[in-house]
Amino acid sequence: MATQFSASVSMQTSCLATTRISFQKPALISNHGRTNLSFNLRRSIPSLRLSVSCAAKQETIEKVSEIVKKQLSLTPDKKVVAETKFADLGADSLDTVEIVMGLEEEFNIQMAEEKAQKIATVEQAAELIEELIKEKK
Repeated sequence: MATQFSASVSMQTSCLATTRISFQKPALISNHGRTNLSFNLRRSIPSLRLSVSCAAKQETIEKVSEIVKKQLSLTPDKKVVAETKFADLGADSLDTVEIVMGLEEEFNIQMAEEKAQKIATVEQAAELIEELIKEKK
C-alpha cells in the first residue's frame, strides 16, 4: 500500500515589499516491507506582488500637501498626494525654494541646500522632514 501526500508552505514577509513563496513537497510512502520516503521539490516561478508604501507618516504628507497648495496658490479641490511632483503642479525652481522655506517654517527645521534641491515630490519632502525631526531629538 502506498500513500501519497503533499504539503504546501506559504511564507510572507513585508517591509516595503510583499513576497509570497510556495513550496510543494509530495511524499510517497510505501509499506512493502520497507519504508521508502522521497521528497521532490517542484519549483515554479513564484508570483511576486510588489507594493510600495510611503515611509513618511500620512499626517506629514497631508501637512506637506497643504503647504504646497498654499505656496502654489492651488484651488482647495486640487488633489495633491504623496506621488505628486512639484513640476507637475507648475512649480519652477523659485516656487520649490518657497515650498522648502514654508516647510522649514511649519516644521521648525533647517534643510541643507543639497538635500532640499533633490526634493521633487510631496513624498520626498515628507520623508526628509521626518528624517530631520528624528535627528533633532
